[in-house]
Amino acid sequence: MKQYSFTRKLLYASLVFVFCSCGGNKEKSNDDVSSAESSLAINDTASAVPAAVSTITTTPQVMLIIRHKVANFAKWQPSYEAHDSMRLANGLHNYVIGRSLADSNMILVALKADDLEKARAFTKNPNLKEAMQKGGVMGIPNIMFTTSYYQDNAIVNSSIRSMNIMTVKDADAWQTAFNEGKQERLDNGIVERVIGRDADNDKKVVLVTALLDTAKANAYSVSDALKKRREASGVIGTPERFLFNIVKRY
Repeated sequence: MKQYSFTRKLLYASLVFVFCSCGGNKEKSNDDVSSAESSLAINDTASAVPAAVSTITTTPQVMLIIRHKVANFAKWQPSYEAHDSMRLANGLHNYVIGRSLADSNMILVALKADDLEKARAFTKNPNLKEAMQKGGVMGIPNIMFTTSYYQDNAIVNSSIRSMNIMTVKDADAWQTAFNEGKQERLDNGIVERVIGRDADNDKKVVLVTALLDTAKANAYSVSDALKKRREASGVIGTPERFLFNIVKRY
């Protein structure tokens, strides 16, 4: 009988210990779990979203733009690239090679220049003339020095470009009016890529645009809407328009 009483007391003590242990280690409530999960989700989302990177460059950049005709593009290009060391020695860096849409043997070469005066001297070097002749360059090249102050490097689904060279009454006033026409250009498949000014004439603007819809862009280029916008922005005369296809971007 004493043994039975002792056993019953021992069992009772064990049960009390078990219940007390369970009470001291309660499971987290649903609210606590949800809060923790939400916190993790917020942190994961914040770390997963990359910081926005601007594709627009506004640092002034001196450019050398050369247009000339070649006898044979397939023969000219290897000759051009073989003289890269000569360009680098004069602070010139390859940027873009384009071919005219009207004549595929009319070439546009755009280079970035470290120094304007060194670039000028390079274009007058007899060695350059000799190299051009060996590459099959025909006629007298059209050479222009510009300073770009806006460049958009965003990838666009078109390699067709329009280079527009225009004289304006006031470059700043033109820029303001040009910015106001952004939506109109977008509606006609046109996005600006590079804006600059002639290094020798700050009233001569050089604008390069990408044509996302060539048919609409060409129609807009001769429209009354664009004519009125140009007049309002102070463009003098009819701009020179050179259409080309980018065949190599360095």
